[in-house]
Formats: sequence, C-alpha cells, structure tokens
Amino acid sequence: MFRIIIKDTKEELNAEAFKLVKEVLDTKEQPVLGLATGSSPVGLYELMIKDHKENGTSYKNVLTWNLDEYVGIPRTHEQSYWTFMRKNLFDYIDIPEENTHVPVGDAEDEEAECRKYEQSMEGHPVDLQVLGIGSDGHIAFNEPGTSFDSVTHIVDLEESTINDNARFFDNDPTKVPKQAISQGLATIMRAKKIVLFATGENKADAVKGMISGPVTTDCPASILQDHQDVTILLDHAAASKLKNF
Repeated sequence: MFRIIIKDTKEELNAEAFKLVKEVLDTKEQPVLGLATGSSPVGLYELMIKDHKENGTSYKNVLTWNLDEYVGIPRTHEQSYWTFMRKNLFDYIDIPEENTHVPVGDAEDEEAECRKYEQSMEGHPVDLQVLGIGSDGHIAFNEPGTSFDSVTHIVDLEESTINDNARFFDNDPTKVPKQAISQGLATIMRAKKIVLFATGENKADAVKGMISGPVTTDCPASILQDHQDVTILLDHAAASKLKNF
C-alpha cells in the first residue's frame, strides 16, 4: 500500500522521513533500520544527527543494515559505502560500531560474503527501510531483470547506473566499480515499513512505473506495489508523470 507525499522542497521531504524514523526509535526497544547511501538520504541523516545532539535521542540499542556496497574497493576507499555511512551518520551518533552492518566489498569470497550478510539479518526484521530509486527503476542495486525472489547477491551494474554514479568518481564512469553486493528484492520486501525518496525529473518515469505500471522485473521498484506499508516522498518534478497528483 502506497502513501504518496509530494512536497516543494527536499527539506520538507527529509522532515517527513524523519518523522517515520523517530516513530520507530521512540516505540521499539531495539529498533532495526535499513539504510541507504547516495544523495537521497543525506538530509534525513542530518536531521537524525541534529536530533541526537540537541534532544539526546540515543542509538545505543539500534541495529542497522545497509542495502549494498561496491565490489572490489576496500572500506577505507573514500567512495565506499562504509565510508559514506561513517561520514554522513555513524560518526556523529552514539551507535556502537558492532551494531552497524555494511557488506564487505573486497571480501576474498564475494559469494560467501553475500550468504553471510543475508544470514546476519535473520531474526532482525527491519522496522523501517530507507530507499532511493534509480532512473531505470532499480532499488538498492537490483537492476531491471532481477528476480523478485532474489536475496543478497552480486550485481553487474548497468551502464545507466554507472553513469549516474560517475559524479561520485570525478565524473569519470571508468572509475566506477562494475559490480556491487546488494540486498535482493525479497530481502527488501521483508521490511515492516519502507520509505522511498525520489526527486528530480530524471526519476519521473521510474516513479510512474513503480506506482502505476505493471509489476514487472523490467521496473524492479514495481514490486513495492505488493508491500503493505510504503511511504513515497516526491518533489513535483519526480511526480510530474503521475495522474491525479
């Protein structure tokens, strides 16, 4: 079930997402958050840090699992998602490092790392999963064609995704890793609640496919039509191809 919220600014969208996060933090003894990287959730993480510093909201009992990580780069790489999470959230709240989970991108055995990561989530259902959406409809790094039954797996990144992420690698697509470890679509769908950000006209087609298109692996995010609790946060550009909004 979708709840669609359209706002004028990213700041308003971040505030809506933070309400959902705060509700989980305030009502669960050991909250479990599913976290994302990229530009979409940064403003949300800033609000979480602000709330921690100003209101004393504690993350000592929070568990987190990130969606994905690039294959072949160490955690110390400036563009690893482990580094991203430290710079944008973990270093500024009181969450114990052992409570945070990000796939190991340079593991010796990548397939074993996928199995290990999937198993680490067993018994810890995600209370709230944060998502973005790619211009081709991917969520996490689940590209078009990914099975709806997929669990944590190795993904070959599409050229469009590599080009979208080149801005983080000196605008040079050749520097972007060609593979990633990603939670699968079935993994993501286990979350109790999902909040998804989409902003910008380049996301309008993907948003339309996710919300009103057929449920098809051609648009991986369309699987969310079958989830019981999804809040979609859009600016007007991302919502521009939706009817009745």
